[in-house]
Amino acid sequence: VMIDSSGAHVVLTSSSDENHPPENITDGNNKTFWMSTGMFPQEFIIRFPETTNISTVIMDSYNIKHLKIERNTSPNAADFEPVTQEELEHTEGHLQLNSISLKGCSATHLRFIITEGYDHFVSVHRISVKT
Repeated sequence: VMIDSSGAHVVLTSSSDENHPPENITDGNNKTFWMSTGMFPQEFIIRFPETTNISTVIMDSYNIKHLKIERNTSPNAADFEPVTQEELEHTEGHLQLNSISLKGCSATHLRFIITEGYDHFVSVHRISVKT
């Protein structure tokens, strides 16, 4: 099952550009995006309507070098535990299309922490999950 914007939404971001707001991450359209403004780390948190078992996160992004993903199963965005970290390949001029295995972990919130980029600014165009 693919979940794009079926109730999953961004509840927190470390920075926001009014032209590229956080809700672009979960709108299912990779022509719209959230863009960071400033230094690393940058982070955003996605909340699911209920605790969801997630096998894979699909993320379309640009200029992200190092990413950590954490999760929780609590009703609020606190007490996260690490799930995985990834070094992403540099794709000059086109999107990074990443498929990141979470091995069926259950989560109410996923926290994405971008610790390094290939440039000062990074963008996240779309996130969907496979359950």
